Amino acid sequence: MVLADLGRRIRTAIGKLGQATIINEDELNAMLKEVCGALIEADVNVKLVHQLRTNVKSALNFDEMTGGVNKRRVIHRTVFQELMKLVDPGVEPFQPVKGQPNVLMFVGLQGAGKTTTCTKLAYYYQKKGFKTCLICADTFRAGAFDQLKQNATKARIPFYGSYTEVDPVVIAAQGVEKFKEENFEVIIVDTSGRHKQEASLFEEMLQVSNAVHPNNVIFVIDASIGQACESQARAFHETVDVGSVIITKLDSHAKGGGALSAVAATHSPIIFIGTGEHVDDFEPFRVKPFVQKLLGMGDISGLVEKVTEMGLDDNEELMKRLKQGVFTLRDMYEQFQNIMNMGPFSQILSMIPGFGSDFMTKGNEQESSNRLKRLMTMMDSMADSELDHPKAGDLFSKEPTRIVRVARGSGVSQGEVKELINQYKKFAEMVKKMGSIKGLFKGNEMANPKNINPNQMNKLNQSFSKMIDPRILQQMGGTGGLQNMLRQFSNAPGMAGLGGLPGMGGGRK
Repeated sequence: MVLADLGRRIRTAIGKLGQATIINEDELNAMLKEVCGALIEADVNVKLVHQLRTNVKSALNFDEMTGGVNKRRVIHRTVFQELMKLVDPGVEPFQPVKGQPNVLMFVGLQGAGKTTTCTKLAYYYQKKGFKTCLICADTFRAGAFDQLKQNATKARIPFYGSYTEVDPVVIAAQGVEKFKEENFEVIIVDTSGRHKQEASLFEEMLQVSNAVHPNNVIFVIDASIGQACESQARAFHETVDVGSVIITKLDSHAKGGGALSAVAATHSPIIFIGTGEHVDDFEPFRVKPFVQKLLGMGDISGLVEKVTEMGLDDNEELMKRLKQGVFTLRDMYEQFQNIMNMGPFSQILSMIPGFGSDFMTKGNEQESSNRLKRLMTMMDSMADSELDHPKAGDLFSKEPTRIVRVARGSGVSQGEVKELINQYKKFAEMVKKMGSIKGLFKGNEMANPKNINPNQMNKLNQSFSKMIDPRILQQMGGTGGLQNMLRQFSNAPGMAGLGGLPGMGGGRK
């Protein structure tokens, strides 16, 4: 996951400080040595690491700290603030404006993943309601237009390019003019990969920029190139005034710190990070949540945003049934769909306080994803009357031939179907208890868990921990880990409508 090893090492170093009986300057130096060593090994620029160490030490004066000051907390906060400075140039990122053309020009080295990232960004803004399009101004790389055409077609995004025109400046200018006339709002121009030693290609890049007058020049950097990125980023910035940075391949390379150094070279904010090959393996980059996840502090606001984006609190029909304590197999199916749509499990878990970005391995993540898909396949083999039955558990128990039919239809054993039904019964029982809790629902949405009787919430949390499949519990660090997650959810401000509970208000759109 994203710089998982770096995050783990920093958390370990700060954790050792927390275990020390007496915290003095020697303990601080030992902690800083480990943190700085981890940053350098992750290819963060040496000058930046030295600056971080100097800033932390100058901000902490043990002689001036009074006896009542919690030194651990002060040190933790100071390290947190200095880590944020590493990736925060203090510049507001460009935001496209609806109702007018916003031209975004992509630049970067060969092989950085520009074309794929162009499609990801177009798809991202398309989901946000913008009218987006793509222009291929890369005439240098063989097959560049074919790749963009294939990506755009798959994502259903309009595109422009040419098999006959060899001048990228002409293609870019014609494409931008065409899409402006058609009232497109986000016009993305993909250009050839190049590096600072190629003077002619840099001149070409400048000509493209002068032809299309981009509102924002986005520098795409590969996480794996390490410290070499700083000089390259500076060269691009000096030529075309880079306004934003996108880092790619952060899912596969632990030494992504070098790419983070591009911020210092361009004085431009990182706006997105690529975390995989698929069009939605793309995360908006926010400094504070990123550093919070590195330190295992979670990103509750990001989790709430993901849930809000999916409109999981808009299903009035489901909320009405939950208030009545009714939960059907179809409801469970839809919740599984929502979990799958929220993104990789490890990404979701890393947003929860206490769960590091390295918490779930790729193997476990794949196993959990496959298990959910298998459960959904079984439910696909059920009749509508079974999916919508308010007491489907009793229906299958009384008529075992239904289990035989579902098992045959989905290609699984009867035991697996029985296991699914048992799991559903536990969910349904849980929802029944939710429906009986006074004050849990406010109108057609769930109330803030903080406003509910603590004893009732504790009972609900205990019931929830017993309800979850033991194999899922094992992957999530045991019952204690799950209860801790629930506790964090219950205490987190702004978590109305979530509460860490199943059936958190969702449905098929």
